[in-house]
Amino acid sequence: MDVKLNERGLLVVISGPSGVGKGTIRKALFEMPDNNFCYSVSMTTRKPREGEVDGVDYFFVSREEFERRIKQKQFLEYAEFVGEYYGTPLEYVEKKLSEGKEVIIEIEVQGALQVREKMPEAVFVFIVPPSKQVLYDRLMKRGTEQTKDIEKRIDKAEREYHLAYKYDYIVVNDDVYNAADRIYAIIRAEHAKTERSIHMYTKLMEGKVNGKQKH
Repeated sequence: MDVKLNERGLLVVISGPSGVGKGTIRKALFEMPDNNFCYSVSMTTRKPREGEVDGVDYFFVSREEFERRIKQKQFLEYAEFVGEYYGTPLEYVEKKLSEGKEVIIEIEVQGALQVREKMPEAVFVFIVPPSKQVLYDRLMKRGTEQTKDIEKRIDKAEREYHLAYKYDYIVVNDDVYNAADRIYAIIRAEHAKTERSIHMYTKLMEGKVNGKQKH
C-alpha cells in the first residue's frame, strides 16, 4: 500500500532566463509516467506565437484587463518584460494544491522571486543552459523576435544568473529529458521532507489515519 504522508500538493516553480528551455522541460515533465502534475497556465498581454493556444499555453488578455486584475489582487505574481505583462492566477493555484495536485509554474525570474515572498514553502528550480553561447543560439533559432529584443533578453539573462542562489535547486538543461527527470526526482524528495510529512506521520504512528484507530 502506498501511504502518502503529504496530502497537499506541491507548488513547483520552474524558472530561469528566457531561452533556457523552461517550456520544453515542462512539457517533457508532463510526459513522464505516473505523474500528478497540473500546469498553471499564465496570463499575458503579449500576442500569441505561431501554434500557441489560448487557455493552453497562456491566457491572452488585453493590457486593460490585466491591470484590472492587478488592482483586484488576483495574481500570485506578475511581471512586465519588454512591454508586456505576465502573471499567475492565484485562485486556480490554491484550488489545485488543495486537491493534492503538483502545480507546475513556468515563469520568468522576476515573477519567481515574487512567489518566493508569498509562498516560501514552494519548490524553486532554476534552469540554466550548458553555456551562454547555447542560450544565445536558442534565442536566435526561435526567429520570433528582432535582434534588439534578443539582445535585451541576453542582457537580462546576464543579470539573472546572479540570482540563482535564491532558488532551492539548479538544473542544467543539457538534455531536456535528463532535466525533466532531475526535477521529478526533486519533487519526490520534497514530499519526503520531514517538515511536509511529520503531521501525517504522527497520525500514522498513533493509528489514527483516516480518522480510525489502528488495532
